[in-house]
Amino acid sequence: MTGKAKPKKHTAKEIALKIDAATTNRGGGKAGQADRSGVEKGGHAKLECPHCKITAPDLKSMQIHHDARHPKIPFDESKLNNLHASNSGAAAPEPNKPKPGVRGSFKK
Repeated sequence: MTGKAKPKKHTAKEIALKIDAATTNRGGGKAGQADRSGVEKGGHAKLECPHCKITAPDLKSMQIHHDARHPKIPFDESKLNNLHASNSGAAAPEPNKPKPGVRGSFKK
């Protein structure tokens, strides 16, 4: 039984979670802004809604968005803007560029 004056120690699980949170790129902030915008190929924003300009990674997600946000307008796959196809003249993405959601940090 610990006394009141004795400080509590952090568990190994708690420390591991803190390290994981600090070193994993979750895709937020400026690091994931380009990925969310779909400007560079390899990003998660592949399709753009023609009505509200929101982006989605695949056709199924866009269809779910369309059914929820635009129920009165019929879903037409041909009207979607493919952001990856529109940047066909752009250079290929760097292979060493860190992707959002990939574990790792720059503090090594």
